Amino acid sequence: MRRVYCLDDFEPAARRHLPSSIFAYVHSPSETGQSLNDNRAAFQGIRFVPRILCDVSRRTSAKALFGHTWSAPFGISPMAVSALTAYQGDRVLAEAAASENIPMVMSGSSLTRMEEVIRAAPNSWFQAYLPPTTERIAALVQRAQDAGFGTLVVTVDVAVRGSTEHYERAHFHSPLRPGLRLLWEGLSHPAWALGTFGKTIVTHGLPHFENSDSERRIPVMARNVVREFSGRAHLAWDAVEKIRAQWKGRLVLKGILHPHDALRARQMQIDGIILSNHGGRQLDGAVSPLRVLPAVRAAVGDMPVLIDSGFRRGTDVLKALALGADFVFVGRPFNYAASIGGHAGVRMAAQLLKKEIDGALGMLGVTSPDQLNPGHVVLEHGLLATFAG
Repeated sequence: MRRVYCLDDFEPAARRHLPSSIFAYVHSPSETGQSLNDNRAAFQGIRFVPRILCDVSRRTSAKALFGHTWSAPFGISPMAVSALTAYQGDRVLAEAAASENIPMVMSGSSLTRMEEVIRAAPNSWFQAYLPPTTERIAALVQRAQDAGFGTLVVTVDVAVRGSTEHYERAHFHSPLRPGLRLLWEGLSHPAWALGTFGKTIVTHGLPHFENSDSERRIPVMARNVVREFSGRAHLAWDAVEKIRAQWKGRLVLKGILHPHDALRARQMQIDGIILSNHGGRQLDGAVSPLRVLPAVRAAVGDMPVLIDSGFRRGTDVLKALALGADFVFVGRPFNYAASIGGHAGVRMAAQLLKKEIDGALGMLGVTSPDQLNPGHVVLEHGLLATFAG
């Protein structure tokens, strides 16, 4: 990690470290990558308007959300099979986030039992993909509640599965399929084969999907087992209403992009929403969350609005806060950081982002993230989405 100076530097290091198929799974967008590319392009249309001669000697990056004061206005997004890219990746991300006092959202498609993660990092959140039946949804929600999670994040933009062509081209399958190609990828990436995959099997046995929408544990590597991704097409708002009635903690919906959906979530007493296009991994061509942020903020008033997809710099975070976001989540860079540096890598990534935020706050002439507002930015014409009705 000696050559890592910003979040983007973790990616090429992870590309070298990981087998190409596994890296492709983490990195790949949907189809042509329009949404993935626009997530970054949207930031280019926003410019800061700093104030000068302001006393910023006592500035802080701390931000309150859901009754907790975090050290910075960002957290770690849920990412599937993190334990396949880093040894005990789910736990590493959670514990490192706890050390840095930032929130981490554990993925429902993880390879570590949720009970283990919440014991190791009690402030972690849990993200769920809705199973296809009411009974299975209730059972999963109850399990997360019994485990002790205080915040449940329900991902709602996966009624059907997005395109998988990019990582299928790289021969990634879920579950992994044993064979000569997988053997070669292990032999050609010995640090990963021994330090992550081999160490996991020797220490914990063959990993399984432990917290998914399936009624059974599915091994991460199997020749004839098919992982279930279907069965959500019929789900509607009534499923969320049932979860709201059952879940006693904070409930967040992830994957909202339209202000009407955001308003409906507020009306259903959802505690917060995450604007997201799934990091460009679902509907290709879906709008960048940053472009709809002001319209959503206007629709929901003071409801907590969180956002992810494409954030890489401290200035990215501050642009979103100025446009109305309460908090930001970052995904892939933390996965890459865990893969090459474990706990220390994740902490380093968080510290790099904190350092950028601290410097940018000072140069903007503000002393905390809460002081940011639309007056601190100017926008290119046509940057923001508009909605009729």
